[in-house]
Amino acid sequence: MWNAESLSRDQIREFLKSSQTIEFAGVGRGEKYVWVERVLGVQGYAGLGKKERGVVRGYVEKVTGMSAAQTTRLIRRFLDEGMVKAAPYRRHCFQARYTAEDIGLLAEVDRAHERLSGPATRRIFQRAYEQYGKQQYERLAKISVAHLYNLRASARYRNQAAVFEPTRPAAIAIGERRRPEPQGRPGYVRVDTVHQGDWDGAKGVYHINAVDAVTQWQVVGCASKISEAYLLPVLQAVLAQFPFVVLGFHVDNGSGTSIIEWRK
Repeated sequence: MWNAESLSRDQIREFLKSSQTIEFAGVGRGEKYVWVERVLGVQGYAGLGKKERGVVRGYVEKVTGMSAAQTTRLIRRFLDEGMVKAAPYRRHCFQARYTAEDIGLLAEVDRAHERLSGPATRRIFQRAYEQYGKQQYERLAKISVAHLYNLRASARYRNQAAVFEPTRPAAIAIGERRRPEPQGRPGYVRVDTVHQGDWDGAKGVYHINAVDAVTQWQVVGCASKISEAYLLPVLQAVLAQFPFVVLGFHVDNGSGTSIIEWRK
């Protein structure tokens, strides 16, 4: 609306009467405040009577789309200061109790002790302050466990406590050490190897003894050396002589109690 602030009170009354079903809204807070200040100044709001002030107030509310409470605040500001301007935004910030130095101490302790639990870490701070008199741990000695975890989640802590470790190879077990449990079923074969011994400097042979754990069906083979090239054909021949399907293959590793089991 051009020159809307310069309308007379009669024109304002006519405008309010004819625009009851129409809603207005300002573009931005800054523009609305400037327009309100011009309207109040041109209309001489400070010198108006109660009835005339109500007309101007209704006009401001209608054009800007502001609530009655907002309009009252702006008018009071205009009457007190002679102008209408937005108050600077002040974000409320709580005072930080734990400083960057405290977070650095927490990161240092976590690196030294490989990041213990919250209660254990707090106990370290308490001992350092109460028993050893280290004043730098005074605030951390009184920290709650919950807030200790909050400090650990902060960006400052992560930047100081980051630890880079090389990738550790994962061990993949190819066998499982446990006692065989055939549960009355044939097919679990126990294999033992016995060296015959040397004679006059000549290397003796190795006897391969395979026995079923349930039926006690026994097959004996012989190999000149313990290596894949010599053992593979002997084991194939030994296992082929069992009259049932071999379900488990057990090898005594020499301890007398530990057994390695492979299953099909």
